[in-house]
Amino acid sequence: MTVPALFRHVRLRSLTVPNRVWVSPMCQYSADGRDGMPTDWHLVHLGALAQGGAGLVMTEATAVSAEGRISAWDLGIWNDAQRDALARIVRFVHDRGAVAAIQLAHAGRKASTLPEWKGHGSQPLEDGGWTTVAPSPVAFEGYAAPTALDVVGIAGVVADFAAAARRAVDAGFDAIELHAAHGYLLHQFLSPLANRRTDAWGGPLEHRARLLLDVVRAVREEVGEDVPLLVRFSGTDWVEGGWTIEDTSTVAGWAAAAGADWFDVSSGGVVAGAEIPVGPGYQVPLAAAVRAATGLPVNAVGMIQDAEQAEAIVADGRADAVMLARPLLRDPHLPQAWAAELGADVAWPVQYQRAKPRRAAVRA
Repeated sequence: MTVPALFRHVRLRSLTVPNRVWVSPMCQYSADGRDGMPTDWHLVHLGALAQGGAGLVMTEATAVSAEGRISAWDLGIWNDAQRDALARIVRFVHDRGAVAAIQLAHAGRKASTLPEWKGHGSQPLEDGGWTTVAPSPVAFEGYAAPTALDVVGIAGVVADFAAAARRAVDAGFDAIELHAAHGYLLHQFLSPLANRRTDAWGGPLEHRARLLLDVVRAVREEVGEDVPLLVRFSGTDWVEGGWTIEDTSTVAGWAAAAGADWFDVSSGGVVAGAEIPVGPGYQVPLAAAVRAATGLPVNAVGMIQDAEQAEAIVADGRADAVMLARPLLRDPHLPQAWAAELGADVAWPVQYQRAKPRRAAVRA
């Protein structure tokens, strides 16, 4: 038997990822003391996903500055104490044979919000919230109005991403993803629905992409040539006059020239009320379009629900890997189950070997 496409290793620069079932970033809103520090929850959550057979385990959106957190309960990596606490989690992920990746993020005008189980909308200033920043002083629907970043503020964002990337590498993370999707700050600059500027960071596509490309270049310079750098895009805003799949493909090419390696294609999030045609694999065509237009490697994500579907996505060349979120919350060991179903083999903890399905050996 040959190894199914889903369970073949893949190279990212100097890094080898053992398979193509990857953990998508999932906010947990469980940081300790509102100071961006990981807790035992993060160790157990990410550790379980690592020992469940995923090839790459990525943290939730991890803020590059305190004001960049989605909520006061989000992870951060803007100081060395956070770096050192995250290093413990990285070591456990590595011990389970998985690649450890981190998503670096700044929420922009969608910062200072309440976790879903605490309510909706902005967190009040009197209850620990803060004033948010954005490309333009235009609020996300139902949220507090942000302050437009000036030139000094924009430079500070670039510096924060670079410093966070350095801490991530020092903590032992193998790969870094920049979050330029879901309506957060980098996406806000990209989309004309949120970016109303008329200066060098607004207007034409090359101006709206400037911040992202500056961040890519700064991070690449900071971490050197060996560390893989991914970018998550929203392939479309799903709204007339917004960001499009053609824009995504164009900017992905520019980002690759600036030092990015791989593109994680999701969708939506910059405005409320977009009509999104949700269904099994609904975002896969977006990933496939970027791959076809650019020749660059991509992930597909979004309602990828079973082994046969996931295998077909990779085997057919629509994407180079799949990212899973909710299915892994239901079953952290899903990659091991899919491997058994497809006749592949993935690592199992020795403590769980007695439960491993016995399959015929496969060869590459």
